[in-house]
Amino acid sequence: MSGTTIDAPRRRWLNRRNYVLLILTTVYALNIADRFVLGTLIEPIKAEFHLSDGGVAFLTGVALAIFYVTAGIPLGLLADRTNRRNMIAWALLIWSSFTLLCGFSQTYWQLLLARLGVGVGEAGGTPPSQSLLADEFPAASRGPAMSIFSIGSTMGAALGMAGAGWLTDLYGWRQGLIVFGAIGLPLALLVRFSLREPVRGATDEVQPDPAVSAPGIVDTLRFIRRHPAVFHVLVGATIVTFSGAGLLWWTSAFLMRFHGLSAGQAGMSLGIMSAVGGSIAMLGTAWVMARLVSHDPRWQVWLVALVSIAAIVPGVVAYSTNSFNAATLALWIFVPASCIYIGPTLALCQSLVPAEMRGQTVAILLFTANIANLVVAPQLIGSASDFVGPFLNDPHQSLRWVLVACSFTGVWGAWHYYAAGRTIREDIT
Repeated sequence: MSGTTIDAPRRRWLNRRNYVLLILTTVYALNIADRFVLGTLIEPIKAEFHLSDGGVAFLTGVALAIFYVTAGIPLGLLADRTNRRNMIAWALLIWSSFTLLCGFSQTYWQLLLARLGVGVGEAGGTPPSQSLLADEFPAASRGPAMSIFSIGSTMGAALGMAGAGWLTDLYGWRQGLIVFGAIGLPLALLVRFSLREPVRGATDEVQPDPAVSAPGIVDTLRFIRRHPAVFHVLVGATIVTFSGAGLLWWTSAFLMRFHGLSAGQAGMSLGIMSAVGGSIAMLGTAWVMARLVSHDPRWQVWLVALVSIAAIVPGVVAYSTNSFNAATLALWIFVPASCIYIGPTLALCQSLVPAEMRGQTVAILLFTANIANLVVAPQLIGSASDFVGPFLNDPHQSLRWVLVACSFTGVWGAWHYYAAGRTIREDIT
């Protein structure tokens, strides 16, 4: 009887925190899905509005990023000062409503303005989610928990690509935006009324002093500058985001342009790779982290460095080969590999900084990573494709060779993760 009495509170605590992880992972999945919906629609949007590669890149990627990255830092500050549960619910409601408006847009300018609104909402979702999860899971459990949370990125990408592609083939490109926007509205209510706001720093060994005012963004940037591990993790994640997710932004268009797939076929193919391969990779990462990190925390960055270098080979093969079967096989390796860095990186953004800086640190990561993913990758790759085309014997091949060249940026990102390992044992909290 006494054993049951002791175990019951712990069982309730585990069930509660796992429920929180499930709900916030679902929110994160929808956040990612709403981005990949429009990325999957590059070719039909380009055709309807008569755009170049650079022009459609601005509409589908840069327009979201303008407000996403601009609003991200202030919203990260807010996440360290306000009720995070309510902030997540409001952010989800806002970006879902604007995604709906994207689906109802009839002109280029209507779609552009609605896309800007999506960016504002999405910027407010991840920083408070990460901060809240860090107060549900202690440092030793954050690596596995954040790797599971990161499955939201693979499932979201899968749902966005496959769902948008399927709906586009059946009903036109606007329907996917309408459906994914509508899904978020009841989910926002579930967040608001089923989650609770935990005590800040509740699972840390050193509790934050309530008498000390919350640090500002300048204080957080100074902290990052003085601690090489978190600095290199942030820089490495930014570059690896470009070499993985940035290239995947153009992969649906690549498959449609060079291998003759429809939007539905390209989206479904990449969606299955992300859902199956990506989720297996995330779960495998969580399993590895749970076993290796307790022995040596440097494995969190060593693993990412090794995978980032190894992923270059399938990336080059996927974009350079003329064989559809070879490209598909290579993408089955490249797509899951491009997701592995997310879980360890998010865990480190919580464990390498004090509790009162976590929302801001995640916001800084999102700022730099989404500059790479939503601004540099779409616009640079699209504009480079337009620029390189006239110099090739077959200008139609320009996108292919730009993607091949960009695959090698994984080496740069891997070096920063390796550099983070030099001081991570001293810097981790």
